[in-house]
Amino acid sequence: MKILTFSGTTPAEALKKAQLEVGEDAMLIETREIQKKSLGKSALYEIVVGVEEGVLKVTPKPREPLTQQRPLAQKSNDVLYNISEAAKQISKIAAVTDEERSPQSVPLNVQNDDLKKIKNEIEKLGDKVKLIQNMFWDEKAPKNSVTIPPEFAEIYRLARTSGMKQEHLDEIMQLTLEHMPAKMRENSETVKRYFQTLLRKMIPVRIESVPKAGSKKVVMLVGPTGVGKTTSIAKLAARYSYFLDKKYKVGLVVLDTYRIGAVEQLMQYARMMKLGIETVVDPPEFSNALNALRYSDYILIDTMGSSPYDKGKIEKIYECLRSNETDYSVDVVLVLPSSIKFEDLMATYENFAPLGIDTMMFTKLDETRGFGNIFSLVYETKVPISYFSIGQEVPEDLVVSSSDFLIDCLLNGFHKGENL
Repeated sequence: MKILTFSGTTPAEALKKAQLEVGEDAMLIETREIQKKSLGKSALYEIVVGVEEGVLKVTPKPREPLTQQRPLAQKSNDVLYNISEAAKQISKIAAVTDEERSPQSVPLNVQNDDLKKIKNEIEKLGDKVKLIQNMFWDEKAPKNSVTIPPEFAEIYRLARTSGMKQEHLDEIMQLTLEHMPAKMRENSETVKRYFQTLLRKMIPVRIESVPKAGSKKVVMLVGPTGVGKTTSIAKLAARYSYFLDKKYKVGLVVLDTYRIGAVEQLMQYARMMKLGIETVVDPPEFSNALNALRYSDYILIDTMGSSPYDKGKIEKIYECLRSNETDYSVDVVLVLPSSIKFEDLMATYENFAPLGIDTMMFTKLDETRGFGNIFSLVYETKVPISYFSIGQEVPEDLVVSSSDFLIDCLLNGFHKGENL
């Protein structure tokens, strides 16, 4: 085997030079940084590849005419495609190995040892494929203060593209690098499992509980216009009425008299489920509405939607809470869409915070692919999550919050029917 070295300002550039020179049969042996980026100087990386003597090309590839040449970034897509083919070959090797080695022809202890060795080699090869893929992503990735080891590249990319705040990701990566056992760093799968466990412990959730005998739960949903508060009220009402350990009595209160359609929609749900419903126009009527539903185990309150910056409407909700003269404590749930970026989620939370947010509920999980924004908001505010709404169906598309569910969505994506 002939050993060759190539250099470039990025690992991907050096790898591309190697492929153009000796073809795609070259085996990547090592990647190292030989010159750090500094003022007036670019970084310099060197890769070491091995090529079988019979494979080494002695004539360079003919250069494409200028009219047919593509930018390096576009050509990188071809490299990624070839890498994907390599990944498929790895899967085929694993399948063939399992078929060919049978207990009848090989002693059990020898078979197990050999299979373990082959499995380890396949995992290492798979990690090399992932490393090369992430080298190309890293060219366009934002620079950060934490140096990411190669085996962490995949999990870092997943978290970064999920919409998680950069500051939070760097902090979590630093914790992982400091405390993760060295044995678990051997491949990207164990790194991902450890990272997943760490993230789960950082998500506060509100465990669902039922009213104690002689008491009731009063829950008010607040939030911006169009996030699905009215539909979420209907889902909760159906859950409490029909899907818990017993059928609880549920009453509804509507503060959203600005939107006639929303009132009629909730009244329709109330008729279908045979629930009591009260409307409130002015804050002094709030206590009367709660007292009228005192026979209920749950009282669910739908509020007018408003822009996070419309302080007048938020103030009116606050006046209702302040005018509460009953003995009932109101649990305020901020309903937020999962499909907006972290900065907008944070601004919305800060403007509704004067209402005294107890928990948060996230809707529209079926309309987004990134969930790092939810993680960052909860991590920053320390306010627990109570429920997730994953679609428009009543009452099916409601999930009681769990850190497992959110982190699975963050790292593996949301697939309706599979994440539950």
